[in-house]
Amino acid sequence: MTEKEKMLAQELYSPADSELKKDAARSKKLTRLYNNTTEEQYGYRTQLLKELFGSTGEHITVKPPFRCDYGSNTFIGENFYANFDCIILDVAKVFIGNNCLFGPRVCVYTPCHPIDAEVRNSGVEYGKEIHIGNNVWVGGSAVINPGVTIGNNVVIGSGSVVTKDIPDNVVAAGNPCKVIRPITEQDKQYWQNKLEEYRKGI
Repeated sequence: MTEKEKMLAQELYSPADSELKKDAARSKKLTRLYNNTTEEQYGYRTQLLKELFGSTGEHITVKPPFRCDYGSNTFIGENFYANFDCIILDVAKVFIGNNCLFGPRVCVYTPCHPIDAEVRNSGVEYGKEIHIGNNVWVGGSAVINPGVTIGNNVVIGSGSVVTKDIPDNVVAAGNPCKVIRPITEQDKQYWQNKLEEYRKGI
């Protein structure tokens, strides 16, 4: 296996590999170009993001500045929105579903380092995939750690540090992030009513 293949297989690999350095240089160039765009260059921004990421939906908004390791290992669904200062370190694959919202300074980290200092100092590392479901809102300054799966229709509170999987249809928050409560039919009805009021101009 190449070092890149080992990396994507979530095995130990060397980030000093020439192929990976080339991929990282590509990412740095695209993110530099992206972060230097203006708000009038919406079409160009979309073009750069579609070139950067492994795949995206038709509609994607990422507020500069944005940083990532490779970009090509991140797969994003429809209607994605990330506020300022988002970081996605995608040495392992990152999957983000449809209709996901990231507040400012949300960080998604797949990289891991060996616990043993001698092995860690050898320069090898590894990554664990992150999976984020559909209709997820991640509050500002939240950190999503390696190997985590977040279910569908989840709200992650601001400042949370997500270290373990989060099930569908819950509000979760804290450090470490824990389920606070389920999202109920009463929540749905309340917000449907508020939307109806808004549409009526009440």
